Amino acid sequence: SPLSGITWTGAPPTGHYELEVIAARRLGTDFFCGLTFPVGDNHLTLVLGGWGGTVCGLSSLDGLDAAHNATRTLRRFERGRDYTVRVRVDATAVTATLDGEPLCRTELAGHTLSLRPEVLLSRPLGLSNFATATSIRAIRWRPLPSGG
Repeated sequence: SPLSGITWTGAPPTGHYELEVIAARRLGTDFFCGLTFPVGDNHLTLVLGGWGGTVCGLSSLDGLDAAHNATRTLRRFERGRDYTVRVRVDATAVTATLDGEPLCRTELAGHTLSLRPEVLLSRPLGLSNFATATSIRAIRWRPLPSGG
């Protein structure tokens, strides 16, 4: 299968928290970072470099994956360069930054959160890639105060 990944088998983060991943695309042209994470009783995946190499965003919102919802952005990723992505989850929103710059933000109210079938095995917390070799320098998470 061209999809591969790792899954955390311990207790996942809950409530308000922040995830940090430092990763690089080594080979290939598709997503090198598919970070699946819990949001309340649901999950989302933050995609970096999907759909041929440039699409970033959250999958899935209201049944639409990152290529087809309002979180979609396009970024160019240099092969072999480490990128730092941070995802913040709180009671009202999910926010992602890439190398300290805003990437996407979505308010949770009024949205249905789900996963594409390909990444269901990444629950509750996992990192996947598609047709791509990835190096991972760090994966960290920390709780945040209730105020986010």
